[in-house]
Amino acid sequence: MPDEINRREFLRTTARRGAGIAALGGITFLAHPERVFGASDRVRVAVVGLHGQGWSHVEEYCQMKDVELAAFCDVDENVLDRRLDEVEKMGIKRPARFVDLRKLLEDKSIDAISIATPNHWHSLQAIWGCQAGKDVYVEKPLSHNWWEGRQLLRAVQKYDRIVQHGTNSRSGEAIREGMQKMREGLIGDVYLSRGLCYKWRDTIGHAPEEPVPAGVHYDLWTGPAPMKPFTKNRFHYNWHWIWDTGNGDIGNQGIHELDVARWGLDVKLPNKVTALGGHFMFDDDQQTPNTLNVAWQFDMPDGKRRMMEFEVRHWISNHEADIGSPAFGGGSVPAALGNAAEASPKRKGPLNTIGNIFYGSNGYLAMNGYDSYKCWLGKEQEPGPHAQAGGNNWRNFIDCVKSRKKEELNAPVEEGYLSTTLLHLANASYRVGRMLNFDPEKQEVIGDEEADRILRDADRGYRATYVVPEEV
Repeated sequence: MPDEINRREFLRTTARRGAGIAALGGITFLAHPERVFGASDRVRVAVVGLHGQGWSHVEEYCQMKDVELAAFCDVDENVLDRRLDEVEKMGIKRPARFVDLRKLLEDKSIDAISIATPNHWHSLQAIWGCQAGKDVYVEKPLSHNWWEGRQLLRAVQKYDRIVQHGTNSRSGEAIREGMQKMREGLIGDVYLSRGLCYKWRDTIGHAPEEPVPAGVHYDLWTGPAPMKPFTKNRFHYNWHWIWDTGNGDIGNQGIHELDVARWGLDVKLPNKVTALGGHFMFDDDQQTPNTLNVAWQFDMPDGKRRMMEFEVRHWISNHEADIGSPAFGGGSVPAALGNAAEASPKRKGPLNTIGNIFYGSNGYLAMNGYDSYKCWLGKEQEPGPHAQAGGNNWRNFIDCVKSRKKEELNAPVEEGYLSTTLLHLANASYRVGRMLNFDPEKQEVIGDEEADRILRDADRGYRATYVVPEEV
């Protein structure tokens, strides 16, 4: 055993975990003893979900000499085989191939799973990973509803796993510097933060019901959600805009900015939340709002209050505090159209405003996406400190997997849970059409059974074998 490993702590950890047993969908796992990484060891990672963001996971891990891409898992065999071919062409050993995550989790040689599946799968797959003794990188938001996020948090604590949340801004060096500057009083007493998600989103139209495409395991794809007839608007990417599987743009792009807004304001859970919005302009299959305004109120221990606001816009918009403009990281990026890029290939220009603004007694500070900040100070709004520098959430995750130091995670699941709770409270307020009162100590809505049922997806429920467990 390498000298740098504390043998006594290793033996305590191994004894604690060696007896752990968990059953997942009819498969029983014996949690393997904690692996100890030497200087030359490689972390064996499996990427789960490869259609969109999952490929970003692959690209990041491919650049790390201390990581081995051990396995790929996807319920769409067309995507799975294409990605296996692509990674092999990159000169990387072909990973093992899995369709069902439960089978993958039987492989005791896999150290960690990296989840980039649709939102309705995030918590259950992460819980399964923890129960199987794996460390987990789980994409944002970590849950499809509030209750299953709470269950994931309990699983992480029970099985003592390293779990990173996919809120990438937490690893941005400039973002972290800006946070530290605000903690040091750069803009004075910070009383208000705003998250901005102005991202061009074209109509998804109407998609007819059709047979499930060859190679797609639609029962596995549907998983915990209700089984509905297959349409293209319930499948790749557009699932974001369907309540059974997605959380709208506040839970897609917006959760990044929501997390930064809460982080900068230095708050946890609110006392009140109200949300107004709607689905404007288009007649299509989208169920979630494409325009949304949210406000949260936080009662602080010192008797003061802080406010947090969030706004989703889906179409033509201005830039605020230069965010998204050429002066602050913007540019001519047709890909920013997202799902409208193919429909409008000639549209160019700085289209998106994705970031945050913080207001204090001595100025305001803006953060642009994941990698830069600027500030303006005093009544004359004189330019102050600024920086641009990125970071790597995946690198930080792997470092912590090897060191076993949870406290060094930049985006720990505990922080992800708090920000994701704000997301779910916002959507619940929007769906019931009224302000919600919330008890941050008990973590429950006060006197609103309808909102509480939405926070638990009680009316949707879970399908057999895909149930988020009451006891993790």
